[in-house]
Amino acid sequence: MRLIDSHAHLDDRAFAADRAAVIARAFGEGIGIVAIGTDLRSSREAVRLAGRHRTVWATVGVHPHAAKDVDAAALAELEQLADQAVAIGEIGLDYYRDLSPRNIQQRVLEQQLDLADRLHLPVCLHNRDSTDDLLAILHAAGGERRGVVHSFLGGSDLASRFLTLGLHLGIGGPVTYPKNGALRDAVLRIPIERLLVETDCPYLTPVPYRGRRNEPSYVRYAVEAIAELKEIDAAHVARATMENAVRLFGLTDGGARAAAGGR
Repeated sequence: MRLIDSHAHLDDRAFAADRAAVIARAFGEGIGIVAIGTDLRSSREAVRLAGRHRTVWATVGVHPHAAKDVDAAALAELEQLADQAVAIGEIGLDYYRDLSPRNIQQRVLEQQLDLADRLHLPVCLHNRDSTDDLLAILHAAGGERRGVVHSFLGGSDLASRFLTLGLHLGIGGPVTYPKNGALRDAVLRIPIERLLVETDCPYLTPVPYRGRRNEPSYVRYAVEAIAELKEIDAAHVARATMENAVRLFGLTDGGARAAAGGR
């Protein structure tokens, strides 16, 4: 592997017609993929894909949009699926769409943070218009932890608040958008050892393909944008972010199998 796309929604119906070709295209370019679960169905699919492709790894979790559907049985199945996962996620809070009541989002996030702690797994965090509550819950759950705030879109001050907790920041297609000045300034200041790159595909397609479906092979455009901002070689950014992902998620050759936290 030369590069890791640390956040891809391979289960999305946008890939229904050519999912295998998308994965093969990434493999041909030396790109490994972390397939993200956002509910039980997508978590099962992420695990299935990781079991079939040695350069795909799975996360399992329930996104805040689906938090209202979580019960004890769902949490029990997540724990079973987590045996084949490298992280718990995508979990967090979303106060922009509010598709689940906020108190339920908070409770389900706390339950999944507890699951990650018990299983010694990192977390993949979603944050939209919910920073203060997310940080309060993370602090209450023990403060510093292993994980990544995916699709980070904030400025330097917000980056510092997450970095203080020991978290990594996931940078994707929006760093290529010329009008995202605050994000670009933050990326310039974030230590490279705390950066991951991602696509969040099929969403947030980078320039020059903005407006089309995103896919893991496009993660190189985030790498190139980071390299340009930091005035360093793109190969160095690719190697550093790959090594960061390998360490954070405990990636081993063989897809779903995890080495994180001594598992």
